[in-house]
Amino acid sequence: MVRKLSLIISVMVLLTGVLSGQRQGGMITGKVTDETGMPMAGASVIIMESGTGVATGNDGSYSLRGLRDGTYNLRVSFTGYEPFDTLLVFRGSAVVDASLGEALYVAGEVIVRGSRAGARTPMAHSTVGAEELRERDLTRDMPYLLGLTPSVVETSDAGTGIGYTSLRIRGSDASRINITLDGIPLNDSESQQVFWVDLPDLASSTGSIQVQRGVGTSTNGAGAFGASVNISTMTPPVEAGASAELSYGSFNTSRLSAKAWTGMLADRFSMMVRASDIHSDGYVDYSKADIRSAMVSGIWSAPSDMIRFNVITGNQKTGISWWGVPMEILPENRKYNPAGEYVDADGITRYYEDETDVYTQNHYHLFHTHLFPGRVSLNTGLHLTTGLGYYEEQKSDISPYDYGLSDMFPTGPIINEMDIVQRKWLDNLFYGAVWSLIKQGATTEWTLGGALNRYDGDHYGTILWVEHPGDINPGHEWYRNNGLKDEINVYGKVNTALTGSLSAFLDMQLREISYRFEGPDDDMKELDGSHHFLFFNPKAGLFWSNGSGSEAFVSAAVAHREPTRSDFKDAAGDPAATPGRERLTDFEGGYTYRNARAAMGINLYYMWYRDQLVPTGRISNTGYPIKTNVPRSYRTGVELSGSYRPSQVVAVKMNMTLSRNRILDFRNHYFNYNTDDWSEEYLYKDLGSVDIAYSPRFTGSAELEVNPAERLSVRLTGKYVGRQYFDNTMSSNRAIDPYFVSNLSAAYGIEMRKAGELT
Repeated sequence: MVRKLSLIISVMVLLTGVLSGQRQGGMITGKVTDETGMPMAGASVIIMESGTGVATGNDGSYSLRGLRDGTYNLRVSFTGYEPFDTLLVFRGSAVVDASLGEALYVAGEVIVRGSRAGARTPMAHSTVGAEELRERDLTRDMPYLLGLTPSVVETSDAGTGIGYTSLRIRGSDASRINITLDGIPLNDSESQQVFWVDLPDLASSTGSIQVQRGVGTSTNGAGAFGASVNISTMTPPVEAGASAELSYGSFNTSRLSAKAWTGMLADRFSMMVRASDIHSDGYVDYSKADIRSAMVSGIWSAPSDMIRFNVITGNQKTGISWWGVPMEILPENRKYNPAGEYVDADGITRYYEDETDVYTQNHYHLFHTHLFPGRVSLNTGLHLTTGLGYYEEQKSDISPYDYGLSDMFPTGPIINEMDIVQRKWLDNLFYGAVWSLIKQGATTEWTLGGALNRYDGDHYGTILWVEHPGDINPGHEWYRNNGLKDEINVYGKVNTALTGSLSAFLDMQLREISYRFEGPDDDMKELDGSHHFLFFNPKAGLFWSNGSGSEAFVSAAVAHREPTRSDFKDAAGDPAATPGRERLTDFEGGYTYRNARAAMGINLYYMWYRDQLVPTGRISNTGYPIKTNVPRSYRTGVELSGSYRPSQVVAVKMNMTLSRNRILDFRNHYFNYNTDDWSEEYLYKDLGSVDIAYSPRFTGSAELEVNPAERLSVRLTGKYVGRQYFDNTMSSNRAIDPYFVSNLSAAYGIEMRKAGELT
């Protein structure tokens, strides 16, 4: 740990020296006004080559410092106004004033503005643009495309980044990360997970992604208990065109993606379509993936209105690879997969070939934006998501009683064990509406928004084949459980400039959840219940900027989270074990410095949990392992980031997180088995303060990009992840050892100028 800390300090000292040298460069100053000459506070002024920028002050003025002589593309933008672009040949100093006229057409970006952090929002956040996404390996799912952002740990069941993938941010798993697509919740209402496998190649249709670490600003959907990810889909380009991408790699992995767009038709309408096909045999045995997706997007624009629709469909058929590798087999065969393994009548080990997961998900989104006079915009959206699929498994030596089949054998010998083939189905609907009303004043921005959503899902199981069929017909249904979840949330935000350099932010959200389910589940036990939650989530902070590249913020935020379906299921039948709500209080503070060629940042956080749900080894009176609300736990750490581009040829990026993630006064429950008579005793042990599972103390990544020729890019990345414990006992036998992963990639783009001509 000392060596890691020394490395951090050395790198940051080096960056500080680099940045200090950059401070001696030249400066661009100016003022931004509207067509009437009124100053525009909060307008964005960006150098496009580096992404470095500032927001204008109360009087519309700005300054960009530390610039070397050279040629820069400068963009000034403000929502609802046409952007101002200029090519500047810079020599020491320059004054660039900009007058912005109201936009002739509403831009698609206003859809997500109500739930995103702005330039002066006091929250820790990172934004990944479309160009940066394209430079990464689009064959892999979204968690891997976000893998180089601070505090992110990505995982893949199949080992290739294709199929079932997930991410953790600051140690919080995907069920604690709020994820939205154009402001529409993506988290599954019951599990609160996001299944990226159902939306393959979504990055090809993505315009930008904002990752807010910590509680973040109020948004729609599941509570953000570690981070939130806001995805904005791509707006169809103004000019017509088409593109295609083909890739092939290890483990017979291939991706074909084609995209076409109409450009602006009749100065009003534009449309874009995409289709993708991805295949991989997987690194893990029997983890083959065949996934397809398509998207159709259209926009109709007018001077004060915009209507946009998105239709996204995803279909996946993957091998089951989520069981993991037994510890004793791992040294000999890291690719071993127990899914589908059975022993036939001759004692030969075989694999059931149709051990697969099949699912289709469709998304239908319709948005409308209207711009009122006085810088007021109203954004509304309707959404519908449908899902249908199953996973098929072969089960050996099961008891008919576990499937309610004991009465299905009226004659013949008593059947105590048998083999079956089963399917577990999920058929669900998720629909609702989202909205936001934004008022942009001279020094203050007001936002009022919310959402109303309903989830209706059926869980049921069918039996395809039975070793001893009796009176069982193929397709026999052995359980069916319905879950119905309603959610409504309303939030209000205000961001106001107190002085030319200091602004204040206040955000309050009220969220209500009603969740009920009925019917037997796959264990044939009744899963009936009704639960209601009402949460108040306030947030506040201060943001400071000197207009010369230095920015700082402090914030405090409160979030709540309801239990998942599995949390309720495992405690069913035991009222004393019913899980309760969780509460998080998040304190953050950060500082960043940017100039035309370099940037550095430091962020400190302290996340204090009350009643966090964690596995403790406890067993309910119905025999299930359950999660328990532990009274006190916390996450605290420091996030460091930096980047440097000495020229247009070379760029370096790095980030690292040093953290401490602890449960206080942890009590672990366990069984003690007597090998003489096979009796068992239920015991517990107080372990005191322990690390939270899957929460590494150190993570870090670095990237070196070299562009030796036009359209040629060579990229070297490296990532280190510290030790992660499987549970909360901190046993070295139940841990993932620290690991380091590096990737080297090269890409060359071929541009099609016109039919029959390649350059």
